[in-house]
Amino acid sequence: MRIRLDIAYDGTHFRGWARQPGLRTVQETLESSLARVVGGDPRLVVAGRTDAGVHATGQVAHVDLDEAQQQRMLARHARPSAGPQTTEDRAAALAARMTGVVGAYSDVAVHGSRLAAQGFDARFSAVWRRYEYRIGDTETGYDPLERHRTTSVRASLDAKAMDAAARALVGLHDFAAYCKPREEATTIRTLLEFDWHRDDAGVLVANVKADAFCHSMVRALVGACVAVGEGRLDIDDVVDIRDARERVPEVKVLAARGLTLTEVGYPADELLAQRAEQTRARRDRE
Repeated sequence: MRIRLDIAYDGTHFRGWARQPGLRTVQETLESSLARVVGGDPRLVVAGRTDAGVHATGQVAHVDLDEAQQQRMLARHARPSAGPQTTEDRAAALAARMTGVVGAYSDVAVHGSRLAAQGFDARFSAVWRRYEYRIGDTETGYDPLERHRTTSVRASLDAKAMDAAARALVGLHDFAAYCKPREEATTIRTLLEFDWHRDDAGVLVANVKADAFCHSMVRALVGACVAVGEGRLDIDDVVDIRDARERVPEVKVLAARGLTLTEVGYPADELLAQRAEQTRARRDRE
């Protein structure tokens, strides 16, 4: 039985998503809570492994429950007073149970759980991911209540120039200049959307959507736009840097605190398995 989980977390006090010996991570925290509910040693497969300090409001993961775990879930969530309950009802109850285990006012919560559609794979079925990045500049001022999810820049940033620079980078390209390369991993990505606006409080917010992201890509792209906003780079420069495919000191990788994974996109249910197969095949070639 495969269960889909929809997850949110404040990444401030996590050392990223993935399990690491002796360190507190989102994966370890959630797997431990799930184990208390269904038993055994459950393992989550996630849509995107976020780095230390990165937040999420729209993270997606799946877990496969073995026969014993399924029976424990079905028995644990049976509530005679509620009348007949389907397997779907009891799968949906997992979210509340897991969130209850991690406790009130936790920095991680499971907002939804349900039986996964046939062929669904949280990682390989995804067709795009969306992030936002928040920056407070001298025009915005410093808000201590937002400090865990907003990066501060001590400059007055030109939002229009940053937006123009971001839009110039959209498309299928090699983003090696804006990634921390990993051995034998491709840096070719399709950047589907990239734009900036100021919200009602004046905070600069980047919308960044791509089929996938390489390591530190969003924070480097944001750093390039900040350089444009400060007047250290021109709009054409960020394109020239991309096309040169080499990292340059003018592009800083900004802090993790401003970055949030907000949404993961999937195809229609009947295309989930096909998408997962195509993605695995492409990763194998890479």
